[in-house]
Amino acid sequence: MHLEPRSLLIRRAETFLARLKGLLFSLPLPPGQGLLLDPCNAVHTAFMRFPIDVVFLDGEARIQRIVPRLEPWRMAGCPAACQTLELAAGESQRLDLVVGESLAACLTPCLTEHSA
Repeated sequence: MHLEPRSLLIRRAETFLARLKGLLFSLPLPPGQGLLLDPCNAVHTAFMRFPIDVVFLDGEARIQRIVPRLEPWRMAGCPAACQTLELAAGESQRLDLVVGESLAACLTPCLTEHSA
């Protein structure tokens, strides 16, 4: 069990264009930051130059699947997911995320900001 507080600044991509762009043509996310695609149950890393961790969440923000280090030009999905959290490669392990856990419960505090 992880005892120290784990925090994450989450930027939300809620519009079609924001979800479509995702992390394409951007720099890798720094540790401690994530991009939440809502709604979303599948992602691709076409045109990306770096691997990412992908965390699939259900409607109650419970972790349904974790795909660590998804390499460029790959796809991943989870039919049970409603949202997808993209993180820097290695962040899901650093944050000690576990399938079945609530994202809010495993991050203290969980900070969010909406994308522009």
